[in-house]
Amino acid sequence: MAPDKWAQWLLTRRDGDSAGLRARHARDLAAFRDGVLDGAALAADDVVLDVGCGTGLIGFGALDRLGPAGHVIFSDVSPDVLDECRRTAGGDVRCSFVVAPAHDLTGIADASVDVVTTRSVLIYSDRKAAAFAEFLRVLRPGGRISLFEPINRFAERLRLDDPFGTGNSPVHDLVAKVGDVYRSGETTRPMMDFDERDLVDWATAAGFEAVELDYRARVDVPADPIEDWEALKRVAPNPLVPTYGEAIAAALTDDERARLDTYMTALVAAGTPTRRTMATAFLRARRPAPATARRRAAPGVGT
Repeated sequence: MAPDKWAQWLLTRRDGDSAGLRARHARDLAAFRDGVLDGAALAADDVVLDVGCGTGLIGFGALDRLGPAGHVIFSDVSPDVLDECRRTAGGDVRCSFVVAPAHDLTGIADASVDVVTTRSVLIYSDRKAAAFAEFLRVLRPGGRISLFEPINRFAERLRLDDPFGTGNSPVHDLVAKVGDVYRSGETTRPMMDFDERDLVDWATAAGFEAVELDYRARVDVPADPIEDWEALKRVAPNPLVPTYGEAIAAALTDDERARLDTYMTALVAAGTPTRRTMATAFLRARRPAPATARRRAAPGVGT
């Protein structure tokens, strides 16, 4: 049986099954992983719940920072990606696995984990506030969340019709038609219906304290050139939408596809840098501890 859409995307469609694109993505993913884990401030014996774990980027990174008494619960909506994590874990007793969406972590007991992590998970949820409530529920008092989310609304507002980072090029009319394919359905709505301020609001409304958010925005920043146009056409920008090649086939006539291919192939040959417009947010927060525990822990408090 073929893997589900989440596993297919993570294993092949995210990078077009291209080693070159996979290596490029790995650089960005490592930075996101380290930002989440640095924000989590892990202790050696923490129990970490990695929600929407995918193939284990955050979870296995956490294991490297935990001691023998630490534990990571890998949680995802996809049994297939959890199977991939099991294979990677290779029987490590510090790992367990739960099938669950972010907004309903029923398989996780109340106040049973020290840290909740996510990376690019809430963008796929249409119940984001409920997810924050679940994060609070499963955390022990004083437990932390450390989350990363792309703020896709930012790029949509500023660079709506530029999925390849080519700017105002001679084929912008064709690129805009390709972009229209991705906006034609409801599947991308949860990815665009929030920004960084909503993340803060949901965290505080759920009951978290010590909420901190680090936001980074980039507009038309020079980025790597496209190295392989054919590989890029095999890429799907997220698990719920067609590949760029599929979108091109749906949006353009034969003559238009030939014109786009000719231009993009020349762009690759020239090594022309692309442009990147994007915004990202790292959020950290803490479940409040009982007031008596806070007083005991506060340095310099007392008589």
